[in-house]
Amino acid sequence: MPVRHAMNSPVALRESAVLVPVFRNAAGEATLVLVRRGDFGVHGGQLAFPGGKRDPTDASLLATALRETEEEVGLPAAAIEVLAALPPIQTRTSGFHIAPFLARVAPPPTWRFAQPEIAEVLEVPLPHLADPANAGQELWAFPGQPVPELISFWRIGPHYLWGATHRMLQPLLPRLLAGEWEI
Repeated sequence: MPVRHAMNSPVALRESAVLVPVFRNAAGEATLVLVRRGDFGVHGGQLAFPGGKRDPTDASLLATALRETEEEVGLPAAAIEVLAALPPIQTRTSGFHIAPFLARVAPPPTWRFAQPEIAEVLEVPLPHLADPANAGQELWAFPGQPVPELISFWRIGPHYLWGATHRMLQPLLPRLLAGEWEI
């Protein structure tokens, strides 16, 4: 079971941004790119979109998402076409305000990712996420919480996609599957 790390309520949310990269795989399926974070830190081992906190030198949150994507998975801005700014979300435990950006990408033949920050890059066809057999809800107990919490997730191999990434993707998935954007 994934781990949620306890944190006091943040005074001010920290700005961050992620890229939600999509492309058509060799079989023609719309495919999502996720990273599995290295096994350390607040979000260690979790599946996420490439991204991170805003640096003072970033001109915008989109610049943050593009910079972090290149740093984490080696995808340069020239291989990215931003399709939409998506509704921002807030993390409940780590104090981030996250601005997601949907982008069509040209994936490299082999992903070059920043270890140990990134443990692996996953290419997940959207039909996998649309299959009810891969979705679930369970009561999970977290350190510092007196009662278990009902968590929604998708299973991706041995991993769970849950939390902030799940909350970003849940309303987006039907729109992607309906072809709202050309992928």
